[in-house]
Amino acid sequence: MDYMDVNGVVYEIDDFESGKDFVEQGIEMAKYKIVFLDINMDELDGMDTARKIRQVSNDMFIVFVTAFINYTLEGYKVDAVRYILKNNVNFPELVYECMDAISAKMNYVVERKMFQFNEGTREVSLERLLYIESQLHKLEFYIMEECINKYTLYSTLNDMEKEIASRDFVRIHQSFLVNMKHITDVSRYRVLLSNGIKLIIPKARYKHVEETYVAYKGEI
Repeated sequence: MDYMDVNGVVYEIDDFESGKDFVEQGIEMAKYKIVFLDINMDELDGMDTARKIRQVSNDMFIVFVTAFINYTLEGYKVDAVRYILKNNVNFPELVYECMDAISAKMNYVVERKMFQFNEGTREVSLERLLYIESQLHKLEFYIMEECINKYTLYSTLNDMEKEIASRDFVRIHQSFLVNMKHITDVSRYRVLLSNGIKLIIPKARYKHVEETYVAYKGEI
């Protein structure tokens, strides 16, 4: 989605054939932050889908995409954040405006930082930073761009840990500082990242890493 890429936000988008397919996930629906619903769907229309969503989560942002604005009152009942007309010539601008409004409601700010890499100065969205690996006196930054790119600079991981000073990062190893946003699993004795990479956790650090990650997941 262009909006996310432009604003440096990490995201995943899932498509569902119908509202019925979506609500059949049950409690798993709660993992989604934003859902765009077509009002006119077979079996379970957008409004009924929204009602079932609200039985599971009051935190999800619901956006209705429709050809006709004639469900406004019903939309208020399910706390829809926006209606977007699908046949509007300004549809892309309406989607951007909608996402701006949702970001404001979420108090969502993408933290960016300037780094003096050996490859050149770059402003990096910390959300897109997977992990940093220490190689002697050189640090390797693995950053999600069009693909995962590696940038380097001369520093120590101790200094970089202090410089970033973000609750989203955990030191899992003397040589690895990892973004918890991209950890999908922590088990003895390794972390699994969203891109499939596995990184080792020394036994002495495992309890700290596990507790830090569990606390982080509980907060979000």
